Amino acid sequence: MKENPIRSAAGIPMLLMLLAVLLVGGYLIFNGIRMHAPLWIVGGLLVNLVAFFCLFGLYMVEPNQAAVLSLFGKYVGTVKENGLRWNNPFFSKKKVSQRVRNFESGKLKVNELDGSPIEIAAVIVWQVVDSAEAVYNVDDYESFVHIQSESALRAMATSYPYDQHEEGQFALRSHAAEISQHLEKELSERLADAGVQVLNARISHLAYAPEIAQAMLQRQQANAIIAARTRIVAGAVGMVEMALAELQKNGVVHLDEERKAQMVSNLLVVLCGERATQPIVNAGTLY
Repeated sequence: MKENPIRSAAGIPMLLMLLAVLLVGGYLIFNGIRMHAPLWIVGGLLVNLVAFFCLFGLYMVEPNQAAVLSLFGKYVGTVKENGLRWNNPFFSKKKVSQRVRNFESGKLKVNELDGSPIEIAAVIVWQVVDSAEAVYNVDDYESFVHIQSESALRAMATSYPYDQHEEGQFALRSHAAEISQHLEKELSERLADAGVQVLNARISHLAYAPEIAQAMLQRQQANAIIAARTRIVAGAVGMVEMALAELQKNGVVHLDEERKAQMVSNLLVVLCGERATQPIVNAGTLY
């Protein structure tokens, strides 16, 4: 089912014409009664009846709105011209808004890729682009959009971890743009049959479920501490290597393996310690 544009008559001229016809019918009835002419009375009644029935062909179309016309259940076409319009009175008319709309899904509780329960919600911006598909392909396109959006959000959330554990891995918390593109693509595929175009889809709420939030916070803190310690140790080892190389190169002092090990240990303690170290001055010999 695809949208088929159809022409419609301007409503205001048609309204004026029908009012004039009603006046003519009333004039015939009045003269028929005055002149005792039954044919004039019957003719006036028929004229008024037809003109009154034609008034049901008038309808309003607002900006960014479409009127889907059908005749005894058969789709006829869609009218998008704004203002007062007129078509066959036998046509049934269903208005469909084509304005840009948005909604925020409720907070869904799902398991992410690693199996941890999370809470997630998204803001979906959408628009009806094919009124015929929106009316005839689904029972209620607004409800269809809401249900399919939550379904797509659940499916997307289970495809990614909450946090990035490997280099180059997409995660819900760290790759918002990529996740939004995936969600938008997923929604577009699900809503295409309903004549709906997804303009934007972004995560509006993301958090661990309350029952594991504290544990996950501790894990994040532990990961941060490990990452910081790893970087500190790597830097300290580099500095120690540089110090030993410079001492050996300049011939300042010659150290045996035991003294080198002690020096390395002392330097690592100084460089990796959380608190400032207290120096001890050796007033005697090196050994």
